[in-house]
Order: sequence, then C-alpha cells, then structure tokens
Amino acid sequence: MDALHDAPIRCQDIFKALPDQQRPIRVVLTNGVAGVGKTFSVQKFTLDWAEGLENQHVSVVVLLSFRELNLIRDEQYSLLELLHVFHPTLQKVTAEKLAVSQLLFIFDGLDESRLSLDFTNRKLLSDVTQKSSVSQLLTNLIQGNLLPSALVWITSRPAAANQIPPTCVDRLTEVRGFTDAQKEEYFRRRFSDEELSSRIISHMKTSRILHIMCSIPVFCWITATVLEHMLTTEQRGELPKTLTDMYSHFLLVQTKRKKNKYHKGHETSPQKLTKADRKVLLKLGRLAFEHLEKGNIMFYQEDLEQCGLDVTEASVYSGVCTEIFKRECVIFQKPVYCFVHLSIQEFLAAVYMFHCHTNRKTESKNGHLDLFVRFLHGLCLESNQRLLVGLLGQTEISPGTIQRVINNLKEMNSDEISPDRSINIFHCLMEMNHLSLFQEIQEFLKSENRSEKELSEIQCSALVFMLQMSEEVLDELDLQKYNTSWHGTTETDSSCEELQKGW
Repeated sequence: MDALHDAPIRCQDIFKALPDQQRPIRVVLTNGVAGVGKTFSVQKFTLDWAEGLENQHVSVVVLLSFRELNLIRDEQYSLLELLHVFHPTLQKVTAEKLAVSQLLFIFDGLDESRLSLDFTNRKLLSDVTQKSSVSQLLTNLIQGNLLPSALVWITSRPAAANQIPPTCVDRLTEVRGFTDAQKEEYFRRRFSDEELSSRIISHMKTSRILHIMCSIPVFCWITATVLEHMLTTEQRGELPKTLTDMYSHFLLVQTKRKKNKYHKGHETSPQKLTKADRKVLLKLGRLAFEHLEKGNIMFYQEDLEQCGLDVTEASVYSGVCTEIFKRECVIFQKPVYCFVHLSIQEFLAAVYMFHCHTNRKTESKNGHLDLFVRFLHGLCLESNQRLLVGLLGQTEISPGTIQRVINNLKEMNSDEISPDRSINIFHCLMEMNHLSLFQEIQEFLKSENRSEKELSEIQCSALVFMLQMSEEVLDELDLQKYNTSWHGTTETDSSCEELQKGW
C-alpha cells in the first residue's frame, strides 16, 4: 500500500492514482464507523456510473453484499456462476467476455461477513469457471489471481478491516461523516420550525460527547427524534447529555409511537411498557448481546430461534417498530434481520446484560465492545434505571457498589490495555457522571508548578481524553513540560495518535 495521504477524495475518484503514484489502484478498502455513510457512498458511486456521469471506463459494476454472501458460504460456485446467481441480467455473459471487460466488484459490509477469509492457506484459482468455496473465490479475486484486471472495492467498519492484508490493498480510504457545519445543516433541513432546530443545535453543542457523535448521520437522526419529542410534548425533565440517557429516551419514544399507532386514544406514559413489549425487547436484547460478542450484526432465522424469537414475532415487531429492528429480503428471498444501527444493538445488549445481572466476562481486543461497555456503566445511574424501569424492573444498586465500579475503572492497569481502551475508561466515567478525575486534571493544568507534580498513568489518559473533548484545536503538545513516568509518556503519546483517527 502506498504512503498515506490525509487528503479528501471524492468517492467517484477512488480508483484514480495520484500524480506521485506509479502503480495503478486496483483494490480499495474503505473504512468507517457504523452508520457514517459507507453504503451511501457505494450507492452514489454506482448511480453516477449508471447515469453515465463518472467512471465510464468500467464496463460492469458487480455489487455483492456480505449479508447475501453469508447465505451461500457453505456452497461451491465458480466466479462466473456467482455472477449469474446474484445478477441474472448477466446470464449471457461468458468467461471469454469477462476476460476482456473492465469489471468492478464492490463487496459491501465486510463487518457483516461470516465467511472465513484465509489469505495464507488458500487454493490458487485463475479460471472463472472453476468451482470453489465463496471464501476462496473472494481471496483469489482480491489478490489478483482471478481476473487480474478487475477492480475491487471493499467497505468495512474499522474493527473488521484487518481481515484484508495491507499488502493486498492499493488505497485505504475513510468515510468520516458530517463536519460541524453539516451537523447544523442536517437539523435545519430536518425541521421547518427554525426555533426547534436552533434549540436542538444549541443543546447538541452543550454536550461535547453528543456533538462529536453527531458526526455520524444516524446519530443525528436519533438525536433529532428524541429532542423533537421532548421539546414538542409536555414531557418534562432535563434533556439527555450522555449516550445512555439519549438511547434510553430513543427506545421509549419509538415504543410509545408503536403503541399510539395501534392503540389510538390511549395515551400512556412512555416509561410504561406492555408485558408483550418487554418480552420482545428482552429477547432482542439477548440476540443483540450474544451476537455482539461474536461480532455479528446480521441475523438469520436460526439466530432468532436460538434466542427464543419466532419468525412471526420478529416480523411483526420489525414491521411496527422499524426504527429499532428491521427485516430485509435478500437473494433467494431469504429474510435477514438487523438492528437499524450497530449502536442500538450495543445498547440493547447492555440492557439485557444489566437486566440479567450476569457476571459473565466479556473481552475485546479490537474495541468492538467499547460502546457496549459505556452503555453498561451508564445504566448504573439511577436516573437511567428510572427511565427504563418498565424494561429493567426494580433494580437496587447501592452507592457503595457504584463507587466500587468507579474505583475499578480508575485503578485499571494501563500496562494491560491499549491507549484507545484507556480513553474508553473516561467515556465510561462520563456516562456515570463522575467528574472528579477531570477536575483534578483541570486544577493541575491551572497550577504554576505542574512540571514538579508527577502525573500517574491514569491521569495521563485523562489528560488525553480532555484534549479529545476540547473544542480548541491543539497543534502541539510538549510532553517535556509534564512530569510523567516513562510509561505515562508513552501512553500519552500513543493516545494522541488515537486522536488522529477520529471516531
């Protein structure tokens, strides 16, 4: 892979080499967090190509989503047969025609894959009529053994992108979501009521965490849904400032809308859930939790049944509450299910785990459970438990237990966790409204003798977290002005690198 260029690029230009690049761009890997717009970029690229506006050197665009490829992961196909099955309009295309055509294969949603992509112990394929497993077809296509002139575009969440070896990728791109100006534009376009949009924008800016998360278009939609409901109804209470608070309100708002749709004239408190709703939501929570651990975000009939959800029950619920859970028909008209956004799956997984009072240990080396852990800590707050009392039931967590959770976070061994995991500790503390550590750092920064007082490793991470949360742009951080241990300095330096990656 060529040297990194941190410069903007249009999705239509991803296969165009830069002036200083000698080799052509054949394989592009596009990263981006869930809901940031990767699939939208694919759709925009394809539409512009189909309308004759861009990339007319490409003869055929072959879109293959991993959620569909999962359905045939145990079957044998040739690449030619795969094209015929997924795109019947290509039935008359022969192997000879493929060899002289400029094809673009788009594999959307690597993070949804249940295929085993092995780039080391692979079977070498060069004939498009030779049958093999879907996994082997993909690895040979990506490595250029099959149709070496074909272009390949893969989209993925960051946690799953390492399945593709860097040596196979000619260009790595990232979809970063909304800029600050685009966030405001979204809310102003969403609401014709100028006063309402201004109030929502103003509230978003009061919470740095919400402001950062609104770079993700889906989170803008969740925020708009919740704040519109709270500001236009007689519902009282403080507007949500943490993620757990926001998602708790979102779940209740959507459930209330479902009830109002089917039980008109019977206005009820949003906190009151029917037994049927509670039963289904907890089953969805179990589905969310068990598959979050496995890294699965798409579910099939057998997955639902293993969690006690029958297909009819799931279909009915996805039909009336599509903002939480939805059903799609893919190839062979087989239904697949998913949560509308990964963060909703993470939230319901945390609700389920909290409800079960389980001591089950969960581990993640690549950070795919970070948001789930933040939600879990946020649910310790009594205010969030009151909101979700209809789902969680009566919970009793003593102040002593809360303090032990906080102490455990603050005493975690930095030697055993990566810098970005360290940063997540402070997101957890923020979800619990625990600000003492940040107050310590603020006082330290104001002191004149800060070079004399040694910062602990946890305080180094707290410093980096505060820099991340700050609205001010910092061009330089001189670590020599701070008295830290060697490991603390390394921690801060590594964590500063994490800030470059964004959300």
